[in-house]
Amino acid sequence: MSFTVAIIGRPNVGKSTLFNRLVGRRLALVDDRPGVTRDRREGEARLGDLRFTAIDTAGLDEAAPESLPGRMRAQTETAISQADAVFFMIDARAGPTPVDRAFAAIVRKAGKPTVLIANKMEGTAGEAGRLDSYALGLGEPIPISAEHNEGMADLYDALRAALPERTALPAQVDAAPAGAHPIRVAIVGRPNVGKSTLINRLIGEERLLTGPEAGITRDSIAVDLSWQNRQFLLYDTAGLRRRSRVAEKLEKLSVADALNAVRFAEVVVVLIDVEHPFEEQDQRIADLVEEEGRALVLAVSKWDLQEKKVGAISKLREQAEDKLRQLKGVPLVAVSGLTGEGLDRLMQAIVDAYAVWNRRVPTAALNRWFEQVLSAHPPPAVSGRRLKLNYITQAKSRPPSFVLFCTRADAVPDAYKRYLVNSLRETFDLPGTPIRLTLREKDNPFKGRAKRKR
Repeated sequence: MSFTVAIIGRPNVGKSTLFNRLVGRRLALVDDRPGVTRDRREGEARLGDLRFTAIDTAGLDEAAPESLPGRMRAQTETAISQADAVFFMIDARAGPTPVDRAFAAIVRKAGKPTVLIANKMEGTAGEAGRLDSYALGLGEPIPISAEHNEGMADLYDALRAALPERTALPAQVDAAPAGAHPIRVAIVGRPNVGKSTLINRLIGEERLLTGPEAGITRDSIAVDLSWQNRQFLLYDTAGLRRRSRVAEKLEKLSVADALNAVRFAEVVVVLIDVEHPFEEQDQRIADLVEEEGRALVLAVSKWDLQEKKVGAISKLREQAEDKLRQLKGVPLVAVSGLTGEGLDRLMQAIVDAYAVWNRRVPTAALNRWFEQVLSAHPPPAVSGRRLKLNYITQAKSRPPSFVLFCTRADAVPDAYKRYLVNSLRETFDLPGTPIRLTLREKDNPFKGRAKRKR
């Protein structure tokens, strides 16, 4: 079912960049100067498996109705009235401005389903502004970087939540529980590690071309799978080699397609060859998954070739703990696409990893943990001054992300942050999933006040 989304916000927050990203080509002019877009522009957009009409609009600005900016604003208000949903975009690095607040009130009054987008979130530079944007009253801000194609999977989920009926998937015979959507799973790894063979065994047919030659798969192919009344969308991807070895243009496109599949996935299965486990490229791929914030499952492929020795799988788990310390407790399953061994264990590991990735910690339990962890191991003194950690809150899930309010955020040692993350992982049973911990300084109520004269 088709629908329309209007992209709105004040000038120069990145609306046209997102519009171009969604329509797949540079239809809208983009420049650092504000006010480049004047008329509203429509295009056929794509976000994951969703197809819709996107409307790029002029930047909202306060102006007299008869002026050019005023007439541009009228065009934007028309787009809001015609749209089924609204993408309200702010510049996370600048944080919400008075103009953002004024126009957020207009959007709330319009009553359209709205997704609040915090753009320009490359790295962590915009985290403070993103958190401040909760005050706009438009729900949870979705962090993205339209320019760098980051956060599109979270935007996809937010759009589906905003328009559940318009974005509902076709009914299937073996349906998942009401309201559940297929878990998006990307199967990635080095070339010729057995990705296509594994997927063929899972779905029970020779759907994907396989063979001894490396590099058979070029495009990321999506196939449906039903397992124990749960629906999955599996993405077979091209093998990922070291960047220095990727020379041909076609292979570069295949690798880019595979990386895009990782960004849109919710769970990523990194397939590792049992005969050459945990090579440097395997670790690079796992690091990429962690950086993208996806749930991770390690699958050791071609297990049928392994001589069955007592403790073999335990040894591989120890290697995983040593090589991937930032993902302590990551699930590891031995599988064989040829014989079907371990496939049920793999699917259960995917479901479990997905549940952990979505987990929210109760506020009361988080507060109790915070008191205990500070009592057991207080933060160190830096330059002779004790650091003060005030409180912690979970900002979002997918992956679990926490914000710690403190004094002198830039002075907190990395070792102490790792201690907090490891304790969060252990206390709240968050094995293997990426955990984001952002430090933020509390606002100083006396900042900016002139000192009183004595």
